[in-house]
Amino acid sequence: MGYPTKVQVIQRTDSQQWYINFPAAIARAMEFTKGETVEWVIQDHAHLLLHRVQHTADAGKKKR
Repeated sequence: MGYPTKVQVIQRTDSQQWYINFPAAIARAMEFTKGETVEWVIQDHAHLLLHRVQHTADAGKKKR
């Protein structure tokens, strides 16, 4: 089952910012944590791969 998601862009005077939001169901299934680092990898024009850089229980926690 897929989750359709719209690509959003914010136009600024000198730049653009692009956004793709993850549906909550996908974020929960992937067990994302706040502040976690991920990396986008372009496979081809039809496939964008999301690579989890580090996945541990404390990946999103700040270190003191």
